[in-house]
Amino acid sequence: MNDIILEHAPAVAGAAASAAARKGADQPPVLVYEHVRKVYGDFVALNDVSLQVNKGEVMCLIGPSGSGKSTLLRCTNALEKLDGGRVLLDGVALPESESDVRRVRQRMGMVFQSFELFPHKSALDNVAMGPITVLGMSPEAARARAMALLEKVGLAAKAGNFPANLSGGQQQRVAIARALAMEPEVMLFDEPTSALDPETVGEVLNVMKKLAQEGMTMIVVTHEMSFARRVANWVVVFENGAILEQGPPTQIFDNPQVARTRDFLSHLGWEG
Repeated sequence: MNDIILEHAPAVAGAAASAAARKGADQPPVLVYEHVRKVYGDFVALNDVSLQVNKGEVMCLIGPSGSGKSTLLRCTNALEKLDGGRVLLDGVALPESESDVRRVRQRMGMVFQSFELFPHKSALDNVAMGPITVLGMSPEAARARAMALLEKVGLAAKAGNFPANLSGGQQQRVAIARALAMEPEVMLFDEPTSALDPETVGEVLNVMKKLAQEGMTMIVVTHEMSFARRVANWVVVFENGAILEQGPPTQIFDNPQVARTRDFLSHLGWEG
């Protein structure tokens, strides 16, 4: 146990030293995770996870598959109930009643690995549906918003296409536009490029990079290390449901403080 403590001590110190320079550090955090715990039977998916996400920050969660990254994202908007600790949005703990949870989810856009578009609706109607059914916008206003967002993600010419007539990368960009249509405060991305062909990954990452440049607060679970290195403001490394190390990308990718982080990156072929 003492060896483990000593191994993690430099990472904690490094994170503390970098915190003052962290983007949005001069403002109250948007999201705070306090000792979050999630279990499935005997399996501990998240174990005492404490983090904060600042306004306008891009936080990338990296680590081996099954290390708890996606579970944390699902706990963020109450798709999974916590077994310990709490998550605070703008200083207020996530509610437990379903009606209150729905209101909180409206403030967080979520993009999944699978696109989850309605196959019988056009790209335009997929994006417009949320504002109409949830926000109560008129169909005309919702469709105008949807068209502007499709243009934003480079798909204005595909507005009338159904999902079956779109590539995987195009479908994922429609999914991003659909999430943005609700005007969220935070965008959550759960491995948004993992189901894509290599040639379409870049078009989705470029949209995400543009959102980051515009100041959108984002939490991204990703295996795209180059994206995390270039775009993230803060990187968190997970293993076995716990935080292994966290810090700015320059620390994590160029000078990791924990041997296991170096090992993980080397297995991915990361050479800086």
